[in-house]
Amino acid sequence: MTAFSTPATGRALRPRLSFSPLLLAGLAACALLAGCNTVENVASPDVTNAPVLGFANMEPGSEEAFMLNVGRRTYFTPGSAEIDETARMTLDKQAEWLMSHRTWYAKIQGFSDDPGSTGDNTALSTRRANAVMAYLVGKGVAPNRLWAKGYGTERKVRDCAEEECKAQNRRVVTNLREERER
Repeated sequence: MTAFSTPATGRALRPRLSFSPLLLAGLAACALLAGCNTVENVASPDVTNAPVLGFANMEPGSEEAFMLNVGRRTYFTPGSAEIDETARMTLDKQAEWLMSHRTWYAKIQGFSDDPGSTGDNTALSTRRANAVMAYLVGKGVAPNRLWAKGYGTERKVRDCAEEECKAQNRRVVTNLREERER
């Protein structure tokens, strides 16, 4: 640890580090587990693109591949159903994937966490879902493969008052389906 001096006193100070008990417990657990391994029982892939455990059997064109490689969530600013540049990047990938995997249908689910009444939030979440659906159709996805529904403030990711937290709830989720819901 490097010491530094204050301009006023010229005295050397050492920064103090503080760690939470939970972090220290986690580090201790990692150290214990690391001590249990030997070189003989640790498999190390010799290639950069080796399959990740748990995803080695993931089928191309599967729902898991869509979630992992494309992403199914797009986010919105408060009170808006306008698709921004970040959302367009995700939706462009979704459209490309859906065009390549034409057996899948997609339920476009809109959500909100904005000021206003329950009715206002349901209407806003519906506009968000419809905007995403219209964007995907505009990119060439057949409209009969998509349908939209707004859920308002139902199904929150987190229930909280902080803006950073509430932003997680202002989303549209593209969920794949094997058949169209009636």
